[in-house]
Amino acid sequence: MKKIFIAATQQNDGKTTVSLGLVCNFQRRFKGVGFIKPIGQRYLEEDGLKFDEDSLLLEEVCGIKGGIKDMSPIAVERGFTENYIVRPGAAAISRRIKDAFRRVSKSRDLVIIEGTGHAGVGSVFDHSNAAVAKMLGSKAVIISSGGVGRPIDEIVLNKALFDKEGVKVLGVIINKVLPEKLDKVKALVKKGLERKGIKVLGVLPYEPSLSYPSIEQILEENDFELLCGREFIEVYIRKIIVGTMTPRNIIRYLDDDSLLITSGDREDVIMTALGCVREGEKDKLRISGIILSGGIIPDPSIMELLSRARIPVLLAKTDTYNVASRIHDMTVKIRPRDKHKIQEVVKLIKDHVDMEGILKGM
Repeated sequence: MKKIFIAATQQNDGKTTVSLGLVCNFQRRFKGVGFIKPIGQRYLEEDGLKFDEDSLLLEEVCGIKGGIKDMSPIAVERGFTENYIVRPGAAAISRRIKDAFRRVSKSRDLVIIEGTGHAGVGSVFDHSNAAVAKMLGSKAVIISSGGVGRPIDEIVLNKALFDKEGVKVLGVIINKVLPEKLDKVKALVKKGLERKGIKVLGVLPYEPSLSYPSIEQILEENDFELLCGREFIEVYIRKIIVGTMTPRNIIRYLDDDSLLITSGDREDVIMTALGCVREGEKDKLRISGIILSGGIIPDPSIMELLSRARIPVLLAKTDTYNVASRIHDMTVKIRPRDKHKIQEVVKLIKDHVDMEGILKGM
């Protein structure tokens, strides 16, 4: 059985993106492809069972059978680290991970193992990513993002931790590289890492649509109230407009897939946005939604117009700047129903990653 541990130089470098793309592409070549995320930090809870959200994504999108509990054996919930420091129990954690991996890998041709954070994450409870890769007898691929100097520095640092554990690093994948710099970064990173005996397995161009949040995600992660337009909350947001300017200037900035954030008493701005949406079909804007800040609900006559506009309208208790900051700081994760994003990920991996090189290295 082939197995590969997907590590990263830091959180949000794209481990799940790469894992998802690899699993989907390898499923076209192998009948039995498994997945496990031994230690998860972002978890969901259902019927008293805690499991990592990335494991759920892979289970639903790729149709992987074997049980979500085994695909996500350890969920680092609130208080987990403190409890471990007071009452260490490395043997119990190791046993849960190994037992889950044995079940997940049964009758599989290949298993993708996704780490969490950089190579040293988990050291506080004696199960760093590097140590888990060693425990499961897996080789590793390291993911980093963007640029030239920083990724090389971080890759060399993380590889040292895997080397210390005796885990072979097959190579690296550089993610989120600006398309106009792709060729230059690819050439420089390849030359810089090969000098250190590290193979570059792929360089992925930055695809902005993968980081677009939906109105639904904004609702899930914030305490905003949905006033109307529930049937349209799955739309994506490409651009955020803070409506503190004059209506004349708002028109210059509004664009398709925009989210307008404005105080609920800025009826002039709200009416201007509605006017743009209600233009003739040919010139009609496709606004993703409106967030009314300050906890202020407009006059009922304006709310009636908003409800007819076929766009979601949310109410936030805090000020406009706070709302914009919270949305900007969101970590946007791919969800099972993000069909377009999933297709884009599969294509990115197929077009830009040396999957043959990974298979040969296993």
